[in-house]
Amino acid sequence: MVNIQLKRVYEAPSEDDGMRILVDRMWPRGIKKSDLQYDLWGKDLTPSTELRRFFHEAPDANWDTFSQKYLEELMHNEALDNLANIIKQSGVPTVTLLYGFRNPVRNHAVILRNALLMKISEK
Repeated sequence: MVNIQLKRVYEAPSEDDGMRILVDRMWPRGIKKSDLQYDLWGKDLTPSTELRRFFHEAPDANWDTFSQKYLEELMHNEALDNLANIIKQSGVPTVTLLYGFRNPVRNHAVILRNALLMKISEK
């Protein structure tokens, strides 16, 4: 089984990161494209613009609703299936999802990680 870990995009890469996937729709502030080490950019896996705006209005108050709606979006997103297949076919033991949001516990990458683990274990 693959290990999927989370890391803020501003943290230094490590040998333990495995395949590094940027999971933010917009490029992270303050980082040059040439300076970020990543293997894939999963723009299509991010929350819809409306849902992202809803969450950012009040992250703590909107977390539960955001989590549920984002998971629903992911379950109907072909990009999730595609990424799950890429990860399985690559055979890498570790995948690191890179995100920019400050809160390490309440961010979309947490939900994406869980959805990916579900998809990978389905087949």
